[in-house]
Amino acid sequence: MRLHGFTLDPFQVRAIELIRDGHSVLVSAPTGTGKTIVADQVVQRALEAGRRVIYTAPVKALSNQKFRDYTRLHGEDKVGLVTGDLVIRRDAPCLVMTTEILRNMLLDEDSDATTADLEAVILDEIHFLDDRERGTVWEEVLIYLPPRVRILGLSATLSNLEEFAAWLSDVRGEPVHVVEERQRAVPLEILFANHQLGIVTPAAYDRAFKRWQRDEKRRNAALKRSGRSQRGGRGRRQQREDGPRITRHTDLFNALGPEMAPYLYFVFSRRLAEQFARGLGRRVHSCLLPPDRRGTLQDRIDEAVAAHGAEVIDEDLEQLYRKGIAFHHAGLHVQLKALVEELYEQKLIAVLYTTSTFALGINMPARTVVLDGVLKYDGQGLNPLTVRQFMQKAGRAGRRGMDDQGYAVVRLDFPDYLRFHEHLEAYLRGQPERVDSSFNLSFNSVVCLLDQHPRAKVREIVERSFLAWRMRHRSASLHGQVEVLEEEIATLEEAGERRKRGSALHRKSKELRKARRSLSVGEDRAWRDFEERRAFLVSIGYLDDEDQLLSGARVLRHLRIEEIFATELVLSGLIAEWDAHLLFGVLCGMTNRLAKGVQLRSRPSGLVRRVAAQVDQLRQSQPVLGAEAITGLETTWDPAMILFGQRWSLGSSLAELQLLYTSPSDISGQLISGFRRAKDLAGQILDVYREDPYTADPLRALIRRVSRDEVEVLD
Repeated sequence: MRLHGFTLDPFQVRAIELIRDGHSVLVSAPTGTGKTIVADQVVQRALEAGRRVIYTAPVKALSNQKFRDYTRLHGEDKVGLVTGDLVIRRDAPCLVMTTEILRNMLLDEDSDATTADLEAVILDEIHFLDDRERGTVWEEVLIYLPPRVRILGLSATLSNLEEFAAWLSDVRGEPVHVVEERQRAVPLEILFANHQLGIVTPAAYDRAFKRWQRDEKRRNAALKRSGRSQRGGRGRRQQREDGPRITRHTDLFNALGPEMAPYLYFVFSRRLAEQFARGLGRRVHSCLLPPDRRGTLQDRIDEAVAAHGAEVIDEDLEQLYRKGIAFHHAGLHVQLKALVEELYEQKLIAVLYTTSTFALGINMPARTVVLDGVLKYDGQGLNPLTVRQFMQKAGRAGRRGMDDQGYAVVRLDFPDYLRFHEHLEAYLRGQPERVDSSFNLSFNSVVCLLDQHPRAKVREIVERSFLAWRMRHRSASLHGQVEVLEEEIATLEEAGERRKRGSALHRKSKELRKARRSLSVGEDRAWRDFEERRAFLVSIGYLDDEDQLLSGARVLRHLRIEEIFATELVLSGLIAEWDAHLLFGVLCGMTNRLAKGVQLRSRPSGLVRRVAAQVDQLRQSQPVLGAEAITGLETTWDPAMILFGQRWSLGSSLAELQLLYTSPSDISGQLISGFRRAKDLAGQILDVYREDPYTADPLRALIRRVSRDEVEVLD
């Protein structure tokens, strides 16, 4: 079978045949093997049949890419985009959107209209279901979608795929078929590198590490004998000078050479992504591209400079791009981000330093992927990458039809080897983690469900979650375990020598207590979590004891960003005291934080400072703190953002806003993302006041005013 000029792999053919037969399908395959070709076929079939199809993704960058792809394939009139901040052709038969938007549509009172003529929903990166902060949305979508709507789930390799499919089959009331591919289209070799060895295989690295370890022991023993390792004097100073040199990104550039380019260099800091790229640019004095591509690059840079001007592409950036070097991260100016992605797609970038943005679904492969390390901040602390996170990055290596081999190179200094050895072994084995449920309903979902269904029906919906399903299966196993232990204990109590019997009896009794505790914790956990949220909403006066929506819940029903914080803002009446520009500044502070290292040239004062103090009081109020304690999610509030939002609403350009701060990295893209999210929240507040023209009309005008320039650019 061929599609778009390509001969399909067997797993792709199998998945497409199942879809043609009207089945829901889970497709699990390594990064870069062509899962999205199956999605393309679903979209094509739906459009040919005159029906609707929805494609969802976890990140806007992926949504935007698929929107561009499908627009090229099927024409502008057939494809629309709906994210929190951009709506393009909402009535098109093929809609690309973030998963949260679909969940919100399914919770609306007119959800029947959402699913009318809907042939299928594609859930890309469906393993996001176990994301701590956002995973619940994926479960909700799978639960709320009517069985007549077919589902195509695309996933990285999962170790418990069959269990996941069994739950989904249970929820859907019909078999959900699994198509799994474990073989990569382009073989991947994982290598380690440091400045002493260059790039070597894991086995060679291990041998070299053991030699280094022996040498270090001898060296430390010699230092100890000579007294140079003692405190004070020449010893301490000498030890610092003799300490191991850290491997730099430029060491890897020298070791890789042109034969392993182009390469993506993953670094887990926006500041370092820019710093490394600019640093390499200063060391390189000519273009890194093959001679036959250099003219094309220079022409495209000339066009970009002419189109965007020096405000966007300054002289340093222009020279960096002309050498085939670039950086990419979420905070980057939207026009620069689009340019870098275009240059990379056209094979006009040889070395790209990037954060994790490029790891999530975006089709930007390279011959080689370099990881600057394996530690990444996960929202709670610096922790090693999971196998899935590692493979999402490493899996970008190897371009189908271009490379016989892909390479993933981990920068690894000898002192770090033992610390990360267990994780490195897991990466080499490539066995991914299980996908677990992170079911944790939002307060908005609780209110919407109670508004539409009686409590018994709501419980039925909650008990369909992956969390509840797994707990039921686990409880059944624990019940059996308890029964066996009780029988064994009864037998021991009746027989045997007292001393031997006493030891075994103690051990079995301990196991029984543990099994009973696990059983009591597991049973009805999903429903107890729901009841905790419902009780909290009753305690703060949003619901009455009969689950009727009071004023707080009627406001909350419309708010999905910083739900309780935003509801308290509306209930406080403060919105009526502020002009629209100041309100937009506050909403920016409630939806975005300035990056670390950003310094304002002047601090907020006067009215802005007084308003910030008012909102601070709401941030520290009992409803907001109580919600934070229940969900475990930190409320967003950064009063420094007020000034930026206010100035944007008043008409300041992005270039003018950049004069308000100093930063070690480009944050213009982050500012634009903040404005978009604040605009989204303003739209939700508009829904609250839709019947009140005195408040609604200024909000509509505000949304129109801030929807300009970069905020309206598709990045």
